[in-house]
Parts: sequence; structure tokens; C-alpha cells
Amino acid sequence: MGQTRRSRGIAVSLTILLGFGAFAVRHASRGDGAAEAAREGVEARPAPSAPRAAPAIDGGGAASVPVSRATRALPGAGAAALEGIPAPASPQRVGAPAVRLGPEAFGRSGALRTWQAMPGERVELPLEWMGARPAEAWYRWVSWPASERGEPAPLGEEDAAVAPSKPGVYGLEIGDGDGSRVLEGWRLVVWMPRERKKGAYLRGYRIGWYPDADGAPTERYAPPAGFIEVTPENQELRLSTHFKVREFLTKDQRSVWPKYVAIDPRLLDKLELVIQDLEARGIRADHLVVMSGFRTPQYNRKGLNLGRAVYSRHQYGDAADVWVDNDLDWYMDDLNGDGRRNTADARVMLESVRRVEARYPELVGGAGIYRDNGVHGPFIHIDARGYRARW
Repeated sequence: MGQTRRSRGIAVSLTILLGFGAFAVRHASRGDGAAEAAREGVEARPAPSAPRAAPAIDGGGAASVPVSRATRALPGAGAAALEGIPAPASPQRVGAPAVRLGPEAFGRSGALRTWQAMPGERVELPLEWMGARPAEAWYRWVSWPASERGEPAPLGEEDAAVAPSKPGVYGLEIGDGDGSRVLEGWRLVVWMPRERKKGAYLRGYRIGWYPDADGAPTERYAPPAGFIEVTPENQELRLSTHFKVREFLTKDQRSVWPKYVAIDPRLLDKLELVIQDLEARGIRADHLVVMSGFRTPQYNRKGLNLGRAVYSRHQYGDAADVWVDNDLDWYMDDLNGDGRRNTADARVMLESVRRVEARYPELVGGAGIYRDNGVHGPFIHIDARGYRARW
């Protein structure tokens, strides 16, 4: 495209791919149960500040963008890059390089705002240069939300960088000589490696023990290679247009900090695509409640007699129990317009799941509908386990 050069997407580490692995078991296609949902705390969050235009899923719409394990980035800059609109100016110094993030930074949905990586992992940044890349191009990481700048380092071939060695959340600054630009609206999340877990605990936060994955025919049920460290300061981190990291936390150990959570970028992309498909069908979907996101194995085990599955996908970070709640009353909205709010509305969401999976088979997974139980309304379980399952 003219002189614009786009580097390839983030390099995929086999180790990280195994992090969101899967263990196929005899009853893997079963759901995670609904009876225990009454015990899940539901936390409301503000509706998005403005609606987005949604691409159609069947027969047109946004083109599929190859995405690796990493999650993708967000706001003005991301949307602008996808729509061909000049990106808003980023904080910059004199002589800032003409560079921005390419569309592959934002996932298939165009709504992802973060990438994830292991400490010290090589990361190929999806940059677009307006003209030739400067010979002296450099990068550095800026901690978030503290805004502490690291040391600059030369940008490698294929716009390669190295993730910070310390787990946390970082912004990216790109420079050329004395000029530089911070690429706003995008964050790199560096995991806390699972290997730092001591017994059942990771830095005082109880995770427990993952079910035995020996002999698994696939890797999707292997324990996550790392976890996002969540603190009071970064819990509002927006992972994608509609979802913040705090919404996926396990509903226990409320006074313990830091907390740890696994969130598969494929799940975020899939949820955003479901929202987009609902909107493309004329169904308002400003806000999804995440009733249950990540569950630590120790927390999941407490509900085995309440319908939770031993190998619940919630433990691996690629599952969420959700419903559309535009009016923020913590109850499924009337999506089909029949004047009632019940499982028929969850089936409207299920149809969008089907359409998304048809267009993006790499996001195929499980989906199950649950009814009102007197404590919460109907909802739908959505996951990205890698093979189709329905209940």
C-alpha cells in the first residue's frame, strides 16, 4: 500500500500457545452447569461511551485478520487504522516518526486493545510506517498506569522488540533519533509465569491445582503458562472495547492483592464479534454482563456438586457466562422483541455465536443456554475451546 510497510504480527511462542491448551476428556462437550451460577457475584460496569458501527458476519463485513496468541489493542488509533481515517495524534516529541499500529494489532474484531506476552519474549510489533522506516528507529516500554519509562532499545528486523522482564502492563513508545511517539490506546500485558507458583499459591493468591492433563490428545487443557497480575491500580485496564480485566476475576479472595487471571485473547475476540453480529442484525448490544469469567481451579472445585465440570473451560481462561444488559438491571434484555425476557433471548445470542464460528472457524467452541433460577436471569456460556460443543 504505497510506501506504507506493515510488519508481520506478533511472533507466536509454542510455549505460550500451550498455555491456553486443552485436554479432551470423555465429557468435554458438556456444559459447566448453571446451579452454581447463583453463587457468582455479578458486577455492573458502565455502558460504552458511544456505539460502534458493526460489520456483518455472514456475507461481508470486516476482513479476517490473522491473529496469534497475543491479544490486540484499542481505541481511536485502532479504529482509525481499520477505517482508513487518520489516527489521532499521540503524545510526541519534536520530529516524531510517522508510524502507527496496523490493523492486525486489533484482532479479528478490530476491538482488542492489548497483547499478552511472557517476560523477555520476542515480540514482532505490527507497525505501519508512512514511508521508509528510519535507520535509527528505537522503542521503549512505558509502565502503566505509573508512566515510568524504560531504557530505549534499537528496533530489530521485522520491527521486533523484547517484552519487559517484569510482569505488568506497558505502553509503547517508538522513536527516531530525538523524536518519539507513544502509541496511545494499546498496551502490552506481561504475564506472571505459572512456574513462579509455590504449591497452591502465586504470591499469596490461591490458585489451587489444575486437573491432570497427562495423555491429553490436544494441548487446550494444559494449565496456562502465565497469568495476568491484577492490582488495584490496573484493574480498570480495558482489554477490548467492551471488557475490562476486573470483569473476569474469580469471585473470591476479594481482599487479596495482587490477583491473577487467565484471559485468552480468542475469547475476547469472539465476544466482541458476537456483539458486532448482534448489532449488524439490528439488535442493540451496548453492554454484556460477565457473570463468570476466569475461575481458579480451587474455586471451580467448590462447585463440582453444583454442576461445574471438572475440566471447566473457565479454568483455562477461554470461557465466559454472559448476557446482554443494555439497561444495567442485571437481567437479560428482551432481544427478540416478544415482550418477555427468557431463554429465547439467549437463543438470539446463540445464533450470533453460530454465525461468528462459521466465519471464523479458528474461534469455534462451546455454547450452552441456561434459564432463570430465581437469583439470576437466563444467560449463555460461550467459550473458544477449539472444537464445537452445544448443550
